[in-house]
Amino acid sequence: MSVAFRREGDDEHLEPKFELPIPPGPNRVTARGLALIAAKVTAIEALIATLTDEAAIKSARRDHRYWSTRQSTAEVMPHPDGQTVAFGCTVTLRYNGKDRTVTLVGDDEADPGAGLLSFTAPLARAMIGAEVGEYVEFAGKADAIEIVAIAAGWTAR
Repeated sequence: MSVAFRREGDDEHLEPKFELPIPPGPNRVTARGLALIAAKVTAIEALIATLTDEAAIKSARRDHRYWSTRQSTAEVMPHPDGQTVAFGCTVTLRYNGKDRTVTLVGDDEADPGAGLLSFTAPLARAMIGAEVGEYVEFAGKADAIEIVAIAAGWTAR
C-alpha cells in the first residue's frame, strides 16, 4: 500500500501545542509585578487541582510552566531616584502636543491602556536616561518627545 494512503490516527492532524513564548532579555519586575506573578502561579496551581479534562490540564500546566519560569527568573529592580527616566518611574511626556503619563514596568505587568508600559517598548527605550525638560528622538523624529515630569516609583492606576 502506498504511504500516501495510510493513516496513523487523528492525532497527527492536530495543531501542535507550543510553549508560551518567554520574552527575550532580562525579566525585570517591580515589587508589584512580582506579587502579580506569584498570585498567577498560585491561581493556576489551584485550578489544576480541580481539573479533570486532560486537554484543560495540559493547557493549565503549560501556563504554570510559563509563570513559574517568570517567577524564578524575576529580578526585582531597585526603587528609582526619579532624577532620570528609569525602570519603575512614572513619566509624564508630551508627544504631538498631547501629554501622557506612563509607568515603566516589566513585560508581564505591562498594560498600555492602563498606562503601564513595558521597559522594552520602543517608547520606553527612547525615554530611558532622559531628564525633565529634555527632548528625545522617537520614531525617527528628533526632539519628538518632551519629558515633562518624572516621579520615582509607580503610581496605582
